[in-house]
Amino acid sequence: MKIIVPMAGRGSRLRPHTLTVPKPLIPIAGKPIVHRLVEDIAKVLDEKIDEIAFIIGEDFGEKVETDLKNIATTLGAKGTIYYQDKPLGTGHAIMCAKDSLEGPAVIAYADTLFKADFTLDKEADAVIWVKQVENPSAYGVVQLNEKREITDLVEKPFEYVSDLAVIGIYYFKDVAVLKNELQGVLDNNIIRGGEYQINDGIEAMKQKGARFVPGKVDEWMDCGNKQVTVETNTRMLNFLQEDGEKLVASNVEMENSEIIEPCFIGENVVLKNAKIGPNVSIGNGTKVKNSTIKNSLIQTFAEVENAELNNAMIGNFARFNGKFTEISIGDYSVLE
Repeated sequence: MKIIVPMAGRGSRLRPHTLTVPKPLIPIAGKPIVHRLVEDIAKVLDEKIDEIAFIIGEDFGEKVETDLKNIATTLGAKGTIYYQDKPLGTGHAIMCAKDSLEGPAVIAYADTLFKADFTLDKEADAVIWVKQVENPSAYGVVQLNEKREITDLVEKPFEYVSDLAVIGIYYFKDVAVLKNELQGVLDNNIIRGGEYQINDGIEAMKQKGARFVPGKVDEWMDCGNKQVTVETNTRMLNFLQEDGEKLVASNVEMENSEIIEPCFIGENVVLKNAKIGPNVSIGNGTKVKNSTIKNSLIQTFAEVENAELNNAMIGNFARFNGKFTEISIGDYSVLE
């Protein structure tokens, strides 16, 4: 089994945090988004992952490539790096990894997280993972027949056709079939909104008789911008606490401080005169003094003093000293 992860965009809606770190490597509850994503996919598949192919931008840098390969290694898989030189859509991004598009595979876009507990229908030609939503007109949705097979994909329907939104995770019994159809999309220059789309490859498969079925998830968490990323961090912390995971490192240094669970507190964090939580993630090596923080995400080796933070996001190596509340400052920033 392979996992194909298109992640070429840095994530403009999450700036300034994505100016130095691509969005899929932003940590949620102490672990990068893309790491949690591939772990959760592996749990659902419940079988050996042979390869994880990451499609990235050429400017991501050597450290990012090393981090991604290490993520694959933790799952016992080979990590492969491909490059998408231009933002030409989902279909184009997938085809940048065409050398890995053989056999059973999951394709997953690295800006979303999920929780699911279902058995994958490996007899189907493909599975499209969906989540029931209240406002389907804001999403691409699937239509089903009486056999609960997918008959159509409808992008942001004006009139109600379904409330099952596509979350951006797909299983293909043989991803080479999709590759062949996407090659036709590229060869025939089938473009929608200036981009080559995976949906055109899927439609070509359906026209030739491929059977698509839905895989429903229990929770779907977005990481598109600062607000929803902080909310996703909160939800993930609560899930991890329910699962009994240890979230606070044993070597946290505390002086006259309190942690209100659930919180993720990384290695060698220093807390002095601080009240932390609930729903706070603090990365390794960060120092917090004379502060109250809740519902926030602080990355590694930051320094926070004299703060009252709620719904905040602070990057790596940033320094903050002040009375602002819903702040969002990126890596290496200084706000005093």
